[in-house]
Amino acid sequence: MPKRPPSPVRKRRKPLLAPDVTYVDYKDVQLLRTFISDRGKIRSRRVTGLSPQQQRAVTKAIKNAREVALLPYTSTKG
Repeated sequence: MPKRPPSPVRKRRKPLLAPDVTYVDYKDVQLLRTFISDRGKIRSRRVTGLSPQQQRAVTKAIKNAREVALLPYTSTKG
């Protein structure tokens, strides 16, 4: 059987490297929602493509935003 050519590697978009993002802020809810699943869970580094330091900063910001009720702890879907 002929071998299939390898699939092209797709580069991931890195949301924290956007020009308008200088640091991760817990008040930037729109940015933080990109790192949360539809069920309210924090997405892993493997999915988001963040470095370990960035992942820790995002996790800390999400937890702070949840604490001050800017983000929900879980989704409101049934």
